[in-house]
Amino acid sequence: MDSIKGIRGLLNRRSHWVSVGAGIVLAVAFASGAAAETCLAPPRPFVPIDPDAAREYADLIRQDFELYIRDIQSYFLCLEAERARAFEEAREVSEEYGRFLAVTDD
Repeated sequence: MDSIKGIRGLLNRRSHWVSVGAGIVLAVAFASGAAAETCLAPPRPFVPIDPDAAREYADLIRQDFELYIRDIQSYFLCLEAERARAFEEAREVSEEYGRFLAVTDD
């Protein structure tokens, strides 16, 4: 009977620390999620099918293409920055997990 009580006590303590750990993980996830950048792709330029409309709005359509080209370059830079941030975060999390495993290894 004492061994069963001991096991229950151990499980209750472990359950408590799992809950605490889960709370910490969620807090870190929300905090780091705020630091993550949202990269939004620019909308594609619209070109009318009707050649007369394309000629009539040629200046606006040209501006849309130039804006798209500028914005897609910014989008690519944003994606690269987010990729680098995510890799660094994954490296840090892996190290933290290794330390966690070392501390909890019985």
